Amino acid sequence: MTTTTALILLATGLAIVAGLAAYAFTLWQEVKRREAFREDELRRAHENCLANLEIVASSLLQEQVDITEGAWRCKLLLDILDPHLLERPDFQAFGEVYARTQHLHTHSARKQLAPRDRVQEDRERLEIEAEWRGPVMAAAEEVLKFRQSWPSRLH
Repeated sequence: MTTTTALILLATGLAIVAGLAAYAFTLWQEVKRREAFREDELRRAHENCLANLEIVASSLLQEQVDITEGAWRCKLLLDILDPHLLERPDFQAFGEVYARTQHLHTHSARKQLAPRDRVQEDRERLEIEAEWRGPVMAAAEEVLKFRQSWPSRLH
């Protein structure tokens, strides 16, 4: 192999390596951009969740929403933020009310029930609400405290 051929191959190799390095850098920049976008989306989703959680907890405390509905909504929003939050003693009341009432019919399924069955489900729901009113209200207060100290109280 002549020196000229070797230099041409070296130059070609360097050009290919430089091109691949530029492409790798472009891909790396795209990954960073996508990660930043994902983190921003997650932050905004958490903020929306927290705002909704605060509204529901406040509505519970002001008795603008019934215990069952408020507990369900809080449970689902806490689940979205972090499923482990429901394991905290402060928030367990939401999960307990959800577990005890999830078999009850809602919306159009409730309308299709016979009046007798609807009354029976209402009675069951009201008993659960009476039993869990205090713990759910306390949990709603804890939600407001949690919201104010977000994200430091997350873990």
